[in-house]
Amino acid sequence: MTDAAFTQVFARALQGHPCHVVEVDGYGEPRSLPVADWARAADEADHLLLDRCEGATLDIGCGPGRLSARLAELGHVVLGIDVVPEAVAQAIGRGATALRRNVFESLPGEGRWRTALLADGNIGIGGDPAALLGRARELLDPRGRVVAEVAPPGLGLRTTWAVLTCGDERSRPFRWSVVGADAVPGLAAGVGLRQTGLHRAGDRWCVVLEEAP
Repeated sequence: MTDAAFTQVFARALQGHPCHVVEVDGYGEPRSLPVADWARAADEADHLLLDRCEGATLDIGCGPGRLSARLAELGHVVLGIDVVPEAVAQAIGRGATALRRNVFESLPGEGRWRTALLADGNIGIGGDPAALLGRARELLDPRGRVVAEVAPPGLGLRTTWAVLTCGDERSRPFRWSVVGADAVPGLAAGVGLRQTGLHRAGDRWCVVLEEAP
């Protein structure tokens, strides 16, 4: 199997090739990457997140843009960012405004966004949820909020090394975290945020975080 950049393997997945996530530490079985869920049109279940986005919204890790596009349809100013060029191209192709950017790089509108959206478990990006939430706080207007999809309560916080496999290619290892709803208040408090909402729709959960008083 050939080693490749994460962006290259993820691009193949977005193009329709079967792809799996494999945890390097051997915890659990390889899991199919749910690309079809990300590439479909936004549905009623997505309104668990969409209905809590206020004003200008930064969609962090926007993927192929289903939520960015729907927010634009709803009248929001919205910018999607992603490190994978194929994801950005697909987001733009469905009518969203998107840029190839790392969330920790300089971004348009820093300090003026009303909502930072972390959908589809993207609170785990980089394997350091506290650092990501702290960065999101920097990007927000003081009246802003983070809307983040999380795992169900009881799972706590778990961080692992993982790789993506797609055909004969394997990505270089990357860090990823799974954050249960029960772990969010402590993470938020550590970066000056507070949880103001916990919401559920079926098997999906999301939290709303705002500036701590």
